[in-house]
Order: sequence, then structure tokens, then C-alpha cells
Amino acid sequence: MPQINTATVLQICVLLSALPAQYFISQWYGTDSAQRLQVTQRIIGYWNSFIKSYLSLDAWTDHLKLWIPKTRNWYYGEKRTQGVEDEEEIHAYFAESTHIHSPKPESVQFNVGQVIVHRRLGYLGVIVGWDIKARAPEEWLQHKYPPEKQGLRDTPHYRILINQANSFGKTTVYIPEEEITIITGLEIHNPDLTTYFSRYDGSKYIMQAWLRKIYPHD
Repeated sequence: MPQINTATVLQICVLLSALPAQYFISQWYGTDSAQRLQVTQRIIGYWNSFIKSYLSLDAWTDHLKLWIPKTRNWYYGEKRTQGVEDEEEIHAYFAESTHIHSPKPESVQFNVGQVIVHRRLGYLGVIVGWDIKARAPEEWLQHKYPPEKQGLRDTPHYRILINQANSFGKTTVYIPEEEITIITGLEIHNPDLTTYFSRYDGSKYIMQAWLRKIYPHD
């Protein structure tokens, strides 16, 4: 940042005074003595007002008193906003984001409310959310997907509410699309089911209004 010394301040003051001086000269010539006196008094009033507003220490002190609180509010407001964004980012893991999923990409084949069976482990569940690709802490992803399966991270992932009889100590799981097979005609049992769905229509569960807003195309 350039340093402002006394000479620079004086130069600025001279430049600032050039405009009122030019106006004074233009108004001075071609007028009688009474008009010249009025013009002189008017210019002196303008100049005194300018000095009080911009060239006085008290004026700049008042400006700083107004500016500092605004700057502080902006800074801490930004910090709070960043904190909220970080918090939302944490809760966006494992298909828990409340952002509206629209439009729905063609790569996501399955819908919220469909009943599934895990292809390898055989447990039942219902889809309660999805991500276009895996969204989870890096440590979790590294543990779940060894080097030879890293490609699965970029495929759609689904949050599954597990049938209580097959829960093996978990209420939900987060799995890639390739591990899912859709089935119909079977209901699941889970105490959290009514949080997400209002009823079962024989082929899929019908979403509650709040969940339908997040997944409008499912």
C-alpha cells in the first residue's frame, strides 16, 4: 500500500481547492462590487463547510466511528455465514441435504420411496434420499472403497432406511446404486417410517410433503 506523507496531503489539498478557486474567478470578473461580495461570501461558506466535512480531524473521527462498527458487523456476519455454510456442508453428507434435488439427472435410476433389497447382503429397506455421487467424509470413503473400487465414488448413492428385522444394529445405510435391486409388493417395518412417508401404495411409499419438496421428481 502506498505511503501518504505530508507533501502528498498538501498536493491533494491544492487539487481540491482548484475547483472552488476556478469557480470564484469565473464569477468574480464581469460583476459589480455587490455581486462580488455575495459571491465571495458564498465561496467562503462552501470552503468552510468543505474543511469541516473533509479536512478536519474531528470530521474524520466521526467518519471512523460510523465506519468501524459497520466493518465489524460485516466481518462477524461473514464469519457467521461461513459457519452456517460449514454446518450445512456437514449435514449434506449421506444424502441428508435439504437442498431441492431438481432437475433429476438421468444417471439416478431409482426414486425415494422405492423398496429395495441389497444384492449381496439380502436385507430390505426403502430409499429415503440420494446423491448424484457419494458425499461423505473422505476418511469414510477411503475405508469403504479400496483403490480397486474408487470408481464407485462417482456413481449415485442412496440413503436406505432398513427394515427393522434386518437392521443388524443400524437404522440407515448409505450404498451405491450397483448394490440395489428394486422390489414391489413388500412393506418394511421401521419406527421412523412415518417421518418420511404417509403410506404404502402397493409399489412404493408415498413421501411426506417436506420430503416431496426436496425430491420433486421422485
